[in-house]
Amino acid sequence: MKWFEEHQEWGLVFLRLALGIVFFIHGIGKFFVVGPYGAGLGGTAGYFQSVGIPVPLFFAGVVAVVETLGGLAILLGLFTRWAALGIAIDMLVAILLVHMPKGFSLMNGGVEYPLVLFSAAVTLLFTGAGEKWKLEKRRARG
Repeated sequence: MKWFEEHQEWGLVFLRLALGIVFFIHGIGKFFVVGPYGAGLGGTAGYFQSVGIPVPLFFAGVVAVVETLGGLAILLGLFTRWAALGIAIDMLVAILLVHMPKGFSLMNGGVEYPLVLFSAAVTLLFTGAGEKWKLEKRRARG
């Protein structure tokens, strides 16, 4: 355990890689019809409309941008806190409007998975990118 303690900064790298990849892929899928995750803006807007989201095409575009650029920024460790804030808001809205009525279980489309994604984004909001594998420059404190 001491080795892990001495290298704890790598934990944020793994968190950023996982969260960044998930959101980048889901965001691209909201823009384009690609693979199993892609509905394109029209399909995403249709889904948003079916769950009662107002101005569905506009919000499909907003979510596609937040997820694609936010996922990429988190992957790169660039503007990490801003990207994490956007993704946390994205997931909070998804939890409240879509997943909460379905309960907790992932199998029923419940809050389980988006809650983990929300928590990961909030963690990066508090911690930033960390010290390893990032493009952000370290700011002097004081």
